[in-house]
Amino acid sequence: MVLSKTASETDVSIHSTFASRYVRNSLPRFKMPENSIPKEAAFQIINDELMLDGNPRLNLASFVTTWMEPECNKLIMDAINKNYVDMDEYPVTTELQNRCVNMIAHLFNAPLGESEAAVGVGTVGSSEAIMLAGLAFKRKWQNKRKAEGKPYDKPNIVTGANVQVCWEKFARYFEVELKEVKLREGYYVMDPAKAVELVDENTICVAAILGSTLNGEFEDVKLLNDLLVEKNKETGWDTPIHVDAASGGFIAPFLYPELEWDFRLPLVKSINVSGHKYGLVYAGIGWVIWRSKDDLPEELIFHINYLGADQPTFTLNFSKGSSQVIAQYYQLIRLGHEGYKNVMENCHENAMVLKEGLEKTGRFNIVSKDDGVPLVAFSLKDNKRHDEFEISEMLRRYGWIVPAYTMPADAQHITVLRVVIREDFSRTLAERLVLDIQKVVHELDALPAKLNARLATEKQEQVKNGTVKKTAIETQREITAYWKKYVTERKSNNKTQIC
Repeated sequence: MVLSKTASETDVSIHSTFASRYVRNSLPRFKMPENSIPKEAAFQIINDELMLDGNPRLNLASFVTTWMEPECNKLIMDAINKNYVDMDEYPVTTELQNRCVNMIAHLFNAPLGESEAAVGVGTVGSSEAIMLAGLAFKRKWQNKRKAEGKPYDKPNIVTGANVQVCWEKFARYFEVELKEVKLREGYYVMDPAKAVELVDENTICVAAILGSTLNGEFEDVKLLNDLLVEKNKETGWDTPIHVDAASGGFIAPFLYPELEWDFRLPLVKSINVSGHKYGLVYAGIGWVIWRSKDDLPEELIFHINYLGADQPTFTLNFSKGSSQVIAQYYQLIRLGHEGYKNVMENCHENAMVLKEGLEKTGRFNIVSKDDGVPLVAFSLKDNKRHDEFEISEMLRRYGWIVPAYTMPADAQHITVLRVVIREDFSRTLAERLVLDIQKVVHELDALPAKLNARLATEKQEQVKNGTVKKTAIETQREITAYWKKYVTERKSNNKTQIC
């Protein structure tokens, strides 16, 4: 299946005004050109197109880091030509990865001895990390079932409906049934009690989310652990827990150190975290840590020697750059506990500034919690005339990228906007965003209601009053007349202001 598509069937060539001093002929858009072009021309053509991308700093949809210090940027560029898997050729890079694994394992309170090495691996992100953790759970469950002479062909995994799409990918790609705990209005994370009810003898693990993508909330891993301990005692099962700490893994240890969510809980066997989110590294790095060697089946680890010495590998990818691993090590030693705590506290404070500013408008309900990932999820108190999707679209005129989306089942009737607060999102930007949201809301107030909302309102009034329903043409004429009146009034106002 081809996932790419052509942008236009008619415009099949690329033209560049600046590059025309080097190249007189246009370039094919979807085929490799026959001839070479000067490097200056290639740069200018690509640079011109990239100018139309959004500004990463104003992309408030993303959890991914968009700023790092110049010194780290230099380390990244210096290591850009190093292949991460060539461990024999780049032994220091491998050593830095091992240091990162051990630092993160200690951060997550792994039960390690004084000189015991942690079990974990660097990945391209939490998606790969979750795939690896899921495979370990599946293989360990299958081995146990085989030894007991029981069927091992119907594994399942229990999650909340709020999980990121990578969990659905894992279930589909590796043939594991996904059993989801549905959400409900006002409760947008997995209910531990309902999750434990779904557990059966074929459950390879229960996945808890430390920092929901939808509203940043931490799920109650402690309660899940306690309930699951009781169920395991009653049934004789040993169903474990995986914690998806993609967003919250680098937040909880610094903002909520007393919160028990990690390897302090006996049933937590593996944890993934995204280095490229609140680990403060550019996109392309994640980590998965296991509680002990016993939790990672040996048969999943491959040993190769065609790059030099014997090298163990447990990844879905093979070749990849070393830069992000080096950048992660830089951040861990550069910031330390003190630095990470300062960054996370600052992000949380800026989230509160944004939240309070939105509340003062009187137009929004806050869906996110104060504790959790520093983000603000909010919805309109009244979206009969205009909705959150319109606000998201109009904010792009000011440069802001703020996503609007519907909640999963059974809360899909709730629509929210979400602003993720990263290290490079200052208090000044938070205050500016509130002002721009207010402008957008006032502009929408002056506009006619969207057609669907008007039709729905009219239908409700007709049912209530027992009046005859208007035809589509009559409705359209009324909307057109409203728009003409609105435009005329705007023109009159502008003329008055100019005079």
